[in-house]
Amino acid sequence: MTPDTYIRPAELRDVAALGRLGALLMRVHYDFDSRRFLAPGPHSETGYGAFLRSQMREPDTIVLVAARSDAVVGYAYAVLEPLSWQDLRDEAGVIHDLIVDPAHRHAGIGAQLLTAVLDAFAARDVRQVVLSTAAPNTGAQRLFERFGFRRTMIEMTRELEGG
Repeated sequence: MTPDTYIRPAELRDVAALGRLGALLMRVHYDFDSRRFLAPGPHSETGYGAFLRSQMREPDTIVLVAARSDAVVGYAYAVLEPLSWQDLRDEAGVIHDLIVDPAHRHAGIGAQLLTAVLDAFAARDVRQVVLSTAAPNTGAQRLFERFGFRRTMIEMTRELEGG
């Protein structure tokens, strides 16, 4: 645990920082595979910030920030989702985003965010939590494995001609 970093629910004052980190998440994934992931554009920060702002109001959504000296240095976005026949899974907590500013990585902040999300789901009696990581993101995969996550699905992508 990083003593000078604390985790708290996201607030409206965090929207610009959430947008900046969300756009960073987009860039990192686009750099992993530009054919699979959405290309970041000039409005990615405001768009992602607006999206996360809208999610903060949803009762089944968790948006947490990691703050150091009141500066947002990371966030997690997760949703309690219902049974999904499409995904062949029961009701589950789904972690969609977890990112830490590169200048603050390797200090345990990702682990703090992940612990807080898991605690929030446990407080809601959620029995299963799932997430996806980009195949090249081995650092994140090691973090998730340390927390007991196991590999269950492999996404495969193919582009179609003229599509």
